[in-house]
Amino acid sequence: MTGRLRGRRLPLIVLVAAVAALIASVVWVAGGGSPSWGPGPRAMTGAVSRAGPVHDMADADRAAGRFAHRWGLHVGETMQFSNGYYAELLAPDGSRATEVLVDPRTGAVQPEFGPAMMWNTAYGMMSARSRPGTVAIGPAQAVRIADRWLGEHRRALHAAEPERFPGYYTLHTLRDGHVVGMLSVNATTGTVWYHTWHGRFLRMQEHPGGA
Repeated sequence: MTGRLRGRRLPLIVLVAAVAALIASVVWVAGGGSPSWGPGPRAMTGAVSRAGPVHDMADADRAAGRFAHRWGLHVGETMQFSNGYYAELLAPDGSRATEVLVDPRTGAVQPEFGPAMMWNTAYGMMSARSRPGTVAIGPAQAVRIADRWLGEHRRALHAAEPERFPGYYTLHTLRDGHVVGMLSVNATTGTVWYHTWHGRFLRMQEHPGGA
């Protein structure tokens, strides 16, 4: 009898051990246990904050500010597009940290699609694998790369001054001196990522003291 009970318990013990190992591995990855893969401790991967419907720029600014506070950041530039709101978040020293989107219907704030998620070496998905100081492309070169890309794909537009974020630059795109949208240039590879998700540009406001 004892032998049969032991035989029945063995698969259960193995299953429990396997589940425990799986849970441990998930917790280890989520906690940033290894710098060789997975998001780092400051990564905003999957982070979303909801503040209720956003009716104007002031509401968007407050929603972005509450989100930023969780990481010790504050809001710099805020922009309104036909598809929603955009805000850049600044570090305490005034340097640009990352970019977020604010959904006007729900007030949900999250890291912006594209470069902020994929290229940001401090707050993005690849932050644990990258060194934030690794920059091969300077601001002037970023403008030339952006203008060359626009010349091939958006001929009526040209790039404004670059705004540096960890691992990449974001530049406003201009038509006849007026803001139309934005694109980003990877600071290591020079890859261009056009922000197609914003829709039509409506307005913008700057915070005093923003970088």
